[in-house]
Amino acid sequence: MKTNNDYILRKRMHGQYLSRKNDDITELSRELLGLHCWFHRNVVFSALIRGADITGWKTALTKTWLYRGTLHGVAFDDLRLLLALNSGESWMERCLGSERVEKISNEVLSLMEDGIYSRAEMRRLFAHSYDPQTIATVLSPWGGIFVHLAMMGKVAFRDMTSRDFDLISAEPIQTREDVLPELLRRYFKTYGPATLSDAAYFFGIWKEEKKKLKEMNFDEYEQFKHEGNTYYHYKDNEEPAEIPELTLLSGFDPFIVSYTERGAVLPKEYKKAVILSSGICLPTIAVNGRVVGLWNIKKGEPVTEFFESQPARITNAASDMADEIRWQTAGRI
Repeated sequence: MKTNNDYILRKRMHGQYLSRKNDDITELSRELLGLHCWFHRNVVFSALIRGADITGWKTALTKTWLYRGTLHGVAFDDLRLLLALNSGESWMERCLGSERVEKISNEVLSLMEDGIYSRAEMRRLFAHSYDPQTIATVLSPWGGIFVHLAMMGKVAFRDMTSRDFDLISAEPIQTREDVLPELLRRYFKTYGPATLSDAAYFFGIWKEEKKKLKEMNFDEYEQFKHEGNTYYHYKDNEEPAEIPELTLLSGFDPFIVSYTERGAVLPKEYKKAVILSSGICLPTIAVNGRVVGLWNIKKGEPVTEFFESQPARITNAASDMADEIRWQTAGRI
């Protein structure tokens, strides 16, 4: 008998192109509201798993920090919209004060306009004006001032694999309140059925602002109750495909990390093996929509590992799928 869990997984896999294909990496990123790229290879894995062509992938998307402070590869024409979600003081402003951050930001932008992009060179120039601790904070290898500037739409990574930045012009022209209805609509269309808590988590909406979500008009969405929660989604005329028997998922795959409640996909007993204490989410193998193992490409070879015994057809097929990705990515990531 079909259950609500089956329906939820089937709709989510359909919306996220895990039971159908999308051959355009830019359009795929647009529909998924960005491809998570804490490790850039996961963008390629995610795209290939969903049927996308990865030709020119390094420059097809813009790599930058978005909601929740995470790195994503996004369609450039979506960037202003997505960056409008950022509000309030940045971490850098809380650390150094808004006036000081504005001064340093202008200095960094001026240097970049003059063709100086090297952090080492900026560190040398700043040594005359700032103490070592400030310089370490501003030019941290984890991003520093560039996170602040990226979230303002002024800089982005040069390409999907680069650690250097280029100047861009993608400053938001709307407020969070302006863009939230459209982004929620897109979230529930792709990620639904999902709860308001899921949407708030996805977009990095916390505390009082989260409460405001409940005051919005949700009449345009289909709604149903499941295990005490209200789920929202868009009902369309396209019947979603059945849940695939076998699916490879990328590291930080949106099918796992886009929700507050992940138990239907990631059994609790496997959570620590998939999401490490550092927060890294590894590439996984799902059988009938539920994670049962890990896969990866290590030293140029496909590796699969299952948490419990599986039929030979599953283990062989998973190995073949990982090997196909190895072949498609050789020399490209």
